Amino acid sequence: MKKKMMIVLTIIVLTLAMAACSSNAVKISADDNGQTIELTSGQKLVLSLESNPTTGFDWEVSEIDEAVIKQSGESEFKSESDLLGAGGVRTFTFEAVEEGTSTLKLVYHRSWEKDIPPEQEFTVTINVK
Repeated sequence: MKKKMMIVLTIIVLTLAMAACSSNAVKISADDNGQTIELTSGQKLVLSLESNPTTGFDWEVSEIDEAVIKQSGESEFKSESDLLGAGGVRTFTFEAVEEGTSTLKLVYHRSWEKDIPPEQEFTVTINVK
């Protein structure tokens, strides 16, 4: 009986620890454009921006110091509906690597249009402590 109780308690503690780690992410959006974001080493940053890649426009990271913060995996797009041409939200996940400061800049553009300014820009300063 004691052994079963210890296993149950261990599972509960591990579950709570995993939940605490996942809530450690800082979530930002277009409202945070121009802001300074404070992170600790190893902490995640989740950035969500409205997008509509069916128009050819999409968000792309254009400036980042990967010694300070790096992108984790590929960005994900979630459409607002099943209708053809519908917009949605593009989500990027980054991880703070080590202490320092980095500009994180994204541009909303058509990647093949080289001599045309982006439709939108998103920039934040990242301070990793």
